[in-house]
Amino acid sequence: MRVFLLFIFVLTIQSCSKQFPPLLDFDCDIPTLENLEKVNDAKNLFSIELPKDWETNLYQDEIQSSIFSADNTKNLTETILLDVSYINKEIIINENFVLKQEQEYLQKKLILSQKSVFNYNNKKAMYLLFKGKKNNLKYQICNIFIQLNSSNFILAKIELYGDGSIDQRRCKALSLIENLKINQY
Repeated sequence: MRVFLLFIFVLTIQSCSKQFPPLLDFDCDIPTLENLEKVNDAKNLFSIELPKDWETNLYQDEIQSSIFSADNTKNLTETILLDVSYINKEIIINENFVLKQEQEYLQKKLILSQKSVFNYNNKKAMYLLFKGKKNNLKYQICNIFIQLNSSNFILAKIELYGDGSIDQRRCKALSLIENLKINQY
Protein backbone atom coordinates (compact mmCIF):
# COMPACT_ATOMS: atom_id res chain seq x y z
CA MET A 1 0.00 0.00 0.00
CA ARG A 2 2.82 2.42 0.85
CA VAL A 3 4.50 1.77 -2.47
CA PHE A 4 1.23 2.47 -4.28
CA LEU A 5 0.72 5.77 -2.40
CA LEU A 6 4.33 6.78 -3.07
CA PHE A 7 3.82 6.01 -6.77
CA ILE A 8 0.65 8.16 -6.90
CA PHE A 9 2.43 11.01 -5.08
CA VAL A 10 5.41 10.96 -7.49
CA LEU A 11 3.10 10.76 -10.49
CA THR A 12 1.10 13.76 -9.21
CA ILE A 13 4.25 15.83 -8.62
CA GLN A 14 5.59 15.01 -12.08
CA SER A 15 2.34 15.87 -13.83
CA CYS A 16 2.10 19.20 -11.99
CA SER A 17 5.67 20.14 -12.84
CA LYS A 18 5.02 19.61 -16.57
CA GLN A 19 2.20 22.12 -16.66
CA PHE A 20 2.73 25.29 -18.71
CA PRO A 21 4.25 27.78 -16.19
CA PRO A 22 1.97 30.74 -17.10
CA LEU A 23 -1.06 28.55 -16.27
CA LEU A 24 0.41 28.05 -12.80
CA ASP A 25 1.37 31.72 -12.39
CA PHE A 26 -2.15 32.87 -13.23
CA ASP A 27 -3.66 30.16 -10.99
CA CYS A 28 -5.65 28.67 -13.85
CA ASP A 29 -8.02 25.81 -13.51
CA ILE A 30 -7.35 23.96 -16.72
CA PRO A 31 -10.44 24.42 -18.84
CA THR A 32 -11.68 21.49 -20.86
CA LEU A 33 -11.43 22.59 -24.45
CA GLU A 34 -13.60 20.78 -26.94
CA ASN A 35 -14.28 20.94 -30.66
CA LEU A 36 -10.69 21.84 -31.51
CA GLU A 37 -8.97 21.55 -34.87
CA LYS A 38 -5.30 21.62 -35.75
CA VAL A 39 -4.31 24.76 -37.66
CA ASN A 40 -0.94 24.96 -39.44
CA ASP A 41 0.65 28.28 -40.26
CA ALA A 42 1.16 29.14 -43.94
CA LYS A 43 4.83 28.09 -43.93
CA ASN A 44 4.14 24.89 -41.95
CA LEU A 45 6.57 25.95 -39.20
CA PHE A 46 4.15 25.42 -36.32
CA SER A 47 0.62 24.38 -35.51
CA ILE A 48 -1.89 25.06 -32.78
CA GLU A 49 -5.25 23.54 -31.92
CA LEU A 50 -8.03 26.13 -31.98
CA PRO A 51 -11.80 25.97 -31.56
CA LYS A 52 -13.44 25.06 -34.88
CA ASP A 53 -16.02 27.83 -34.57
CA TRP A 54 -13.43 30.62 -34.20
CA GLU A 55 -12.55 32.74 -37.21
CA THR A 56 -8.93 32.05 -38.10
CA ASN A 57 -6.68 33.85 -40.58
CA LEU A 58 -3.17 33.09 -41.76
CA TYR A 59 -0.53 35.67 -42.64
CA GLN A 60 3.01 35.39 -43.94
CA ASP A 61 5.80 37.56 -45.25
CA GLU A 62 9.59 37.19 -45.52
CA ILE A 63 10.10 37.52 -41.76
CA GLN A 64 7.08 35.89 -40.14
CA SER A 65 4.28 33.39 -40.41
CA SER A 66 1.21 34.00 -38.25
CA ILE A 67 -2.09 32.50 -37.16
CA PHE A 68 -4.67 34.97 -35.87
CA SER A 69 -7.87 33.65 -34.32
CA ALA A 70 -10.86 34.90 -32.33
CA ASP A 71 -14.40 33.92 -31.48
CA ASN A 72 -16.21 36.52 -33.60
CA THR A 73 -19.64 35.38 -32.38
CA LYS A 74 -18.97 37.21 -29.11
CA ASN A 75 -18.63 40.89 -28.29
CA LEU A 76 -15.11 42.30 -28.15
CA THR A 77 -15.33 42.49 -24.34
CA GLU A 78 -16.23 38.79 -24.13
CA THR A 79 -13.82 37.21 -26.59
CA ILE A 80 -10.14 36.34 -26.89
CA LEU A 81 -7.90 37.70 -29.63
CA LEU A 82 -5.06 35.24 -30.16
CA ASP A 83 -2.14 35.90 -32.51
CA VAL A 84 0.72 33.38 -32.73
CA SER A 85 3.70 34.14 -34.96
CA TYR A 86 6.90 32.38 -35.90
CA ILE A 87 9.38 35.22 -36.45
CA ASN A 88 12.73 34.98 -38.21
CA LYS A 89 14.60 37.58 -36.20
CA GLU A 90 17.11 37.58 -33.37
CA ILE A 91 15.77 37.87 -29.85
CA ILE A 92 17.65 37.83 -26.57
CA ILE A 93 15.41 37.43 -23.55
CA ASN A 94 17.02 39.53 -20.82
CA GLU A 95 16.39 42.66 -18.74
CA ASN A 96 17.26 44.98 -21.65
CA PHE A 97 14.62 43.22 -23.72
CA VAL A 98 12.06 43.73 -20.93
CA LEU A 99 12.96 47.43 -20.63
CA LYS A 100 12.53 47.89 -24.38
CA GLN A 101 9.11 46.21 -24.24
CA GLU A 102 8.09 48.34 -21.25
CA GLN A 103 9.07 51.55 -23.07
CA GLU A 104 7.17 50.50 -26.20
CA TYR A 105 3.97 49.73 -24.28
CA LEU A 106 4.30 52.75 -22.02
CA GLN A 107 3.97 54.89 -25.15
CA LYS A 108 0.62 53.13 -25.64
CA LYS A 109 -0.23 53.96 -21.99
CA LEU A 110 0.01 50.32 -20.92
CA ILE A 111 1.78 49.31 -17.71
CA LEU A 112 3.71 46.10 -17.11
CA SER A 113 1.68 44.16 -14.56
CA GLN A 114 3.39 40.77 -14.44
CA LYS A 115 6.38 39.03 -15.99
CA SER A 116 8.19 35.74 -15.73
CA VAL A 117 10.98 33.84 -17.43
CA PHE A 118 10.37 30.11 -17.78
CA ASN A 119 11.37 27.03 -19.75
CA TYR A 120 9.14 25.94 -22.63
CA ASN A 121 10.14 22.56 -24.07
CA ASN A 122 13.80 23.21 -23.21
CA LYS A 123 13.70 26.69 -24.74
CA LYS A 124 14.01 29.97 -22.85
CA ALA A 125 10.68 31.77 -22.73
CA MET A 126 9.10 34.80 -21.09
CA TYR A 127 5.69 36.31 -20.71
CA LEU A 128 4.89 39.97 -20.16
CA LEU A 129 1.40 41.09 -19.12
CA PHE A 130 0.53 44.73 -19.83
CA LYS A 131 -2.67 46.44 -18.67
CA GLY A 132 -4.37 49.74 -19.39
CA LYS A 133 -7.04 51.15 -21.66
CA LYS A 134 -7.46 50.94 -25.38
CA ASN A 135 -10.34 52.54 -27.29
CA ASN A 136 -11.86 53.59 -23.93
CA LEU A 137 -12.08 49.95 -22.79
CA LYS A 138 -10.08 48.13 -20.15
CA TYR A 139 -7.43 46.22 -22.03
CA GLN A 140 -4.65 43.77 -21.40
CA ILE A 141 -2.16 42.03 -23.61
CA CYS A 142 -0.07 39.07 -22.61
CA ASN A 143 2.95 38.51 -24.86
CA ILE A 144 4.70 35.15 -24.67
CA PHE A 145 8.13 34.98 -26.28
CA ILE A 146 9.76 31.60 -26.93
CA GLN A 147 13.38 31.81 -28.09
CA LEU A 148 13.85 28.89 -30.49
CA ASN A 149 17.48 29.63 -31.42
CA SER A 150 19.67 32.65 -32.15
CA SER A 151 17.61 33.74 -35.16
CA ASN A 152 14.00 32.55 -34.61
CA PHE A 153 11.35 32.95 -31.97
CA ILE A 154 7.65 32.44 -31.36
CA LEU A 155 5.50 35.36 -30.20
CA ALA A 156 2.05 34.48 -28.89
CA LYS A 157 -0.17 37.47 -28.09
CA ILE A 158 -3.35 37.25 -26.04
CA GLU A 159 -5.47 40.41 -26.21
CA LEU A 160 -8.43 40.87 -23.88
CA TYR A 161 -10.84 43.81 -23.74
CA GLY A 162 -13.18 44.66 -20.86
CA ASP A 163 -13.09 43.04 -17.47
CA GLY A 164 -15.76 40.32 -17.68
CA SER A 165 -14.43 36.77 -17.19
CA ILE A 166 -10.92 38.11 -17.79
CA ASP A 167 -9.15 35.38 -15.83
CA GLN A 168 -11.13 32.59 -17.51
CA ARG A 169 -10.49 34.03 -20.97
CA ARG A 170 -6.75 34.40 -20.27
CA CYS A 171 -6.57 30.84 -18.93
CA LYS A 172 -8.40 29.48 -21.98
CA ALA A 173 -5.94 31.25 -24.30
CA LEU A 174 -2.94 30.03 -22.28
CA SER A 175 -4.21 26.46 -22.44
CA LEU A 176 -4.42 26.77 -26.24
CA ILE A 177 -0.84 28.12 -26.41
CA GLU A 178 0.38 25.35 -24.10
CA ASN A 179 -0.30 22.84 -26.90
CA LEU A 180 1.60 24.77 -29.56
CA LYS A 181 3.64 22.42 -31.77
CA ILE A 182 6.80 23.70 -33.41
CA ASN A 183 7.60 21.75 -36.58
CA GLN A 184 11.10 23.06 -37.27
CA TYR A 185 13.61 25.77 -36.45
